[in-house]
Formats: sequence, C-alpha cells, structure tokens
Amino acid sequence: MSGTLPDVWISAADGDLIRADAIVILRLDRTGRLTVQLRDEAKVSVTLLEGSSTGGHPPADFHRQLIRMIAEVAASGSAQVIGARHVDGGWRWISEPL
Repeated sequence: MSGTLPDVWISAADGDLIRADAIVILRLDRTGRLTVQLRDEAKVSVTLLEGSSTGGHPPADFHRQLIRMIAEVAASGSAQVIGARHVDGGWRWISEPL
C-alpha cells in the first residue's frame, strides 16, 4: 500500500502472505478454487483457496467479498492479514492484526 494506508496482507493456501496491493486479478473457478494474479512482469498466479468437495464451495461472490474486506481493512488504519476460513458450514473472510 502507498502513502498513509496500512499494509493489508492476504494469506495464501500454502501459508504465504501476499500484499493486497500486488493483486491485479482475482479468479474464482467452478471448483471453488480462488487464485490471484500478481502485478509483476512474470504474471505470477497464487492460490488463495483450494477447491474442495469436503468443505463445500465458497459463495459465487467470494472474490468480491475479499475486495470489500480489503477496502474495509485498509480504511481501519491498522496493518491486518486476511484469510479464508470455513466456519459453521460456510466460507468467510477473517481479518486479524499483524
């Protein structure tokens, strides 16, 4: 992030952390796999959420929910990490301080 905005990080499926401002494309496929393409020369893609038949698919707008969560967290003024969690039979984004 630039200026006075706090750092917002996203937790990837493998445990890596991705800076939210490095994301340029979000893709949610039919299997429930959510990938992001990063802003760089190599056009690197990172998996944020693996599709799963046992955990159920995330909602069709799950990638839009992530964008909304990033905006809310950035406006909060503190550095946060956001991750996908399967809670009570459904998927949701959870943020926590770094």
